[in-house]
Amino acid sequence: HSVVRNALFCLEMAAEKEESHVYTKALLAYTFALAGKDEKRNALLGSLEKEAVKKDGSVHWQRPGKEPEGDVRYYRSRAPSAELEMTAYVLLAQLTTRPAPSQEELSFASLIARWIIRQQNPSGGFSSTQ
Repeated sequence: HSVVRNALFCLEMAAEKEESHVYTKALLAYTFALAGKDEKRNALLGSLEKEAVKKDGSVHWQRPGKEPEGDVRYYRSRAPSAELEMTAYVLLAQLTTRPAPSQEELSFASLIARWIIRQQNPSGGFSSTQ
């Protein structure tokens, strides 16, 4: 449909900007994955991987300029909902590929999933409403 085609064209132009916010890149990566635009998806995932926080056997993304968290022995605070959401969108983009994700993509996705699981509250929910 022409409306969808025009919308994707606008998003492709937005993806060309180098100073895109991490959250925007995560959303665009998932959008292009759903649209079957693997080249754009892969480029954004490559850029996002460079910005990833790799810690304690997991991977996630955080807002630019955020202060590093101090280590507190018996308490782990949960990430803000925006960080949970953008990390979840990267996970979705990572797994949304045809015919199926490669073994390397699945391994990386498992590191992302590990971080997301650690964000669950005692009831099994998350701080995010999405």
